[in-house]
Amino acid sequence: MADIVLIVDDDAAVLAMLTKVIRSNGLTPECAESGEKALKLLEERNFDLILMDVNMRGMDGFTAVEQIRRRGIRTPIIIVSGRQEDLDTLYGLDIGADDYITKPFNPVTLGAKVKALIRRSRNALPGAEQMITAGPFSYNTSTLRLYKNGEEIALSSKENAMMKLFIDNVNRIFSKDMLYDLIWGEAVIDENAVMVYISRLRQKIEDDPAAPRYIQNVRGIGYRFVV
Repeated sequence: MADIVLIVDDDAAVLAMLTKVIRSNGLTPECAESGEKALKLLEERNFDLILMDVNMRGMDGFTAVEQIRRRGIRTPIIIVSGRQEDLDTLYGLDIGADDYITKPFNPVTLGAKVKALIRRSRNALPGAEQMITAGPFSYNTSTLRLYKNGEEIALSSKENAMMKLFIDNVNRIFSKDMLYDLIWGEAVIDENAVMVYISRLRQKIEDDPAAPRYIQNVRGIGYRFVV
């Protein structure tokens, strides 16, 4: 039996296009025109993958993803969105999506991503989790939890987003403007906000926050995460 993909989008033209892509890859599509309908369908049956739009009337895609994960549903989710901001990508992945692709997209690329994610999900052992490691730190992308030497470090949502950005970009230099744009999603309004959250992270992850080893200042530019 062909794998079944739930397509969630309130644009009839996009639904038709995505349905064609799914069928051309030997998969079975099922459509939902809203986040609410998608949640109802997920209560009734299992799917092998979900393609989720972000901007929809009623419940938006991000909220739908949060609701799906809150209900313990681990079906792989690819967000398909016309919004191309880096913060949207980061946020979508942080709340539980497995991948993010922006419109307009290449149908061949989308089809390949869908099949690869279904295959990866099927081959994963029950309870398997994805871990990103850097030095003494490990970050669980399924539970959004950070560990240092095996001990969990509790983080706020902004601290979590910043730490995920750092651990994904070891040795990369970020200016305050870049951090504010990526974490807060707008041009710098309060430069001190970045400094406050850097200080909070240092208090939690550094052996000696007064002499930081991991989150280092780059004079005149910003910050760099090193391990």
